[in-house]
Amino acid sequence: MIVIPAVDLRAGRCVRLREGRPDQETIFSDDPVAVALQWKELGAERLHVVDLDGAFAGEPRQTELVTKIVAAVAPVPVEVGGGLRDMRAVESALETGARWVVVGTRAALDRAFLRDVCRRHAGRVIVAVDARGARVAVKGWTEVLDDTVAAVGERARDAGAEALLYTDVSRDGTEIGPNVEETATLAARVELPILASGGVGGIEDLRRLAAIPGVVGTVVGRALYTGAIDLRRASEVAASTSPRN
Repeated sequence: MIVIPAVDLRAGRCVRLREGRPDQETIFSDDPVAVALQWKELGAERLHVVDLDGAFAGEPRQTELVTKIVAAVAPVPVEVGGGLRDMRAVESALETGARWVVVGTRAALDRAFLRDVCRRHAGRVIVAVDARGARVAVKGWTEVLDDTVAAVGERARDAGAEALLYTDVSRDGTEIGPNVEETATLAARVELPILASGGVGGIEDLRRLAAIPGVVGTVVGRALYTGAIDLRRASEVAASTSPRN
């Protein structure tokens, strides 16, 4: 398992939200490019970049800044999400140089789009399954569907997604610990590579996630920014705990 630093963009700044709420924002830097370079220098194997303005607006808003980040951290690969709700937006995100796109809302709402985007960009689509309880949250986590996380995960698998990014929204940005049980259940059921996210607050959280078969990465945000987790140490622990080791 690898540890993936999150770089969340809002109004040109690097921020973290608590439980996905725009009114619960902490600004960590006015220079997201410098932040991304810091994670590269500390050994990050991948970065997770989210255009929060795009997530709330329904279309990308930080494309220029994302392009700068991707170029700055090369050859470290970047996954980009936030507002990617049509094919043109997906293609625009890939044109930034990002290795993968993270598609959430539209993938959950539109099965045909999910199939089409995974076929057109094989190996480059990560489907984000964001949850409040057992239900899927969409549109910047502001709406909750009747669909379950597992159902959307199975559709992503059948469509040919590269991986599934699972976030327990109620834990995101809280550092109270990840939803290990649901992550394990999801990994066993969908049989896709899983990226876990939400609530990681310490090294022990990473050990627990790394021990789950199928979990190949964990996105970590606030705990890295506050210093609760050291990226170099976290990466060592995650690698040594993974089942393949």
